[in-house]
Amino acid sequence: MRKPRPRAKPLADFVDVCLGPSLARQGFATSDVIVAWADIVGERLAEFTQPLKIEWKRKGPNADPEARPEPAILVVRTESAFALEMQHLAPIVIERVNTYYGWRCIGRIVLKQGPVRRAEKQRPVVPVLSEADRKRVKAATQPIEEDALRLALDRLGQAIVGQPSARTKA
Repeated sequence: MRKPRPRAKPLADFVDVCLGPSLARQGFATSDVIVAWADIVGERLAEFTQPLKIEWKRKGPNADPEARPEPAILVVRTESAFALEMQHLAPIVIERVNTYYGWRCIGRIVLKQGPVRRAEKQRPVVPVLSEADRKRVKAATQPIEEDALRLALDRLGQAIVGQPSARTKA
């Protein structure tokens, strides 16, 4: 009988452990807002903006420790040319961040103008298929009458057939 192999852990599980103290100094409880920024605000806004930190108001010495904290300030770096548009979209961004967290944690956005670090977009690798695989995919999608659907399924079929099998024999 074989000894069970340890399962691979996602890289995201290690990101919070490594970056946690640094993010905590900037007001982020976890890296989720930074990692999911494009999902929260949309691709267009994420291209020109970047969350820097969350500034929480300090509680006084007589404050109730069980009380929900006052909404914080989200500091966002934005490209200079995009700052005015971001200022107009601030209420929508606040609503989206609060929806992401599930409670009203952000009450205001402060914009800092400056260059935004952009991740380079990687183009997907086009799989090289043999003629037999190409014919097999084409035969599977040929009965579909709608052109757009047939082309989309053809691309999907080529991507699936072109990938090396993820399954291994046990």
